[in-house]
Amino acid sequence: MTLAILAILKYPNSILRQKSTKVESFDEELHSFLDDMYETMIESGGVGLAAIQVGKAKQILVINLPRDEDKQQYKEDLLEIINPTFLTQEESIEWEEGCLSVPEFYESIKRFNKVCVAYKDRFGNDKILKAEGFLAVALQHEIDHLNGILFVDKLPILRRKKFEKELKKLKKET
Repeated sequence: MTLAILAILKYPNSILRQKSTKVESFDEELHSFLDDMYETMIESGGVGLAAIQVGKAKQILVINLPRDEDKQQYKEDLLEIINPTFLTQEESIEWEEGCLSVPEFYESIKRFNKVCVAYKDRFGNDKILKAEGFLAVALQHEIDHLNGILFVDKLPILRRKKFEKELKKLKKET
């Protein structure tokens, strides 16, 4: 089995704005793609990655949060989430977010602190996940990607303008 590091699309690439479609086939091709997404996310220093970020408009995301005590990510903590749907969203929280598609930019975003998500695993089995805090935020961030929404879209207008200005400055420097 050969793993591939996939190219992560960067803002303002228009593909990131596409809405992802449901996964119908839970086959070897999907499993291989999930493995590649995991490797890409870890290699890029991320904690979450949506398929659209690597150019595939399918409702697929992976999340692997580091453990508190050592900040290490362990493969056994990996969540592979396919065709997710929010069942509940409760309580408000502000969270400092970043994104592999918007490198070097972090901003505080308003999210739900508790969510419950129905999804399928790599084999097409139905699952339900209750999440709170960091995991709830990561789920919302990645599911937004599946709907063509980036975290910078959630910024208030003045912070959004500041982001656009910083982005232009970064582009001139590179």
